[in-house]
Formats: sequence, C-alpha cells, structure tokens
Amino acid sequence: MKGADLIVASFELAAERCEDLTPLVYQRLFAEQPQMEALFWRDTNGLVKGEMLSRVIETILDFVGERQYAHHLIQCEVITHAGYDVPPEVFATFFGVVARTLEAVLGADWTAEIDAAWATLLGELDFYVRHPDQSQTAALAR
Repeated sequence: MKGADLIVASFELAAERCEDLTPLVYQRLFAEQPQMEALFWRDTNGLVKGEMLSRVIETILDFVGERQYAHHLIQCEVITHAGYDVPPEVFATFFGVVARTLEAVLGADWTAEIDAAWATLLGELDFYVRHPDQSQTAALAR
C-alpha cells in the first residue's frame, strides 16, 4: 500500500473503533498544549472542536489525494489562527496530535508502514505551515 492509502486506512480503522475522535484529539491537544484550552471557552458543547477536526481530516484527505485545496487552506489557516493567538509552531502540532490519537485508537494495528506514511505526511504538512506565503510555494503545487 502506498502512503496515501495507509493514511486513509488509518482513518477508516479509527472510524470503525471510535464513534467520535473529537474528545480524544482535544484531550491530547490540551495535555500537550495546555494554553490552547482557554481559546475554546465558548465551545461548551464541543461543536467548534468537532467542526475543526472534521475540516482537518478533510484537509488531510485532500492533501494525500487530489490536493485541490489543502495546501492553500493550511497556509491560510496558519495566518487566520495567528489572529486567534495560535502561533504557527502550535498550529503545526495539531496534525501530529491527530496522528498520535489515531495511533492510540488503532493500537497494535498501527503498523510501521502506517507510522512511516504519517511521518512523511507530517513533514509535508509542516512545510506548508512553515511557509504560509503562497507566492513562495505556488510552483510546488501538484
């Protein structure tokens, strides 16, 4: 299986085992980045967190797939989130939080191949987080 297929498979396996990844992802995020929890003070029912995670998953799937918009969306969201007092280095950790949450949900089914696919993906995503100026990355779009 190639990397993109492994990423998709990891989400599919997690969906079979976990009805909603949102609480697990945000529990991990707040454990790793406790200063972020205060930014969600209005999200009393978890809908904002759920929508954000849904968009992140859609973005990841587009990024490993057709890449119609994901790379540009990541760059825009880095800048947008800076306006919410989320520094780019913290924004960048969210993708890894999602990966580590999937790893925990998959347990023994998180293989070395899935781990390698995620490591590659996280490196590629990080590039767009660290380079939010689309004029500098326009030639890289595939």
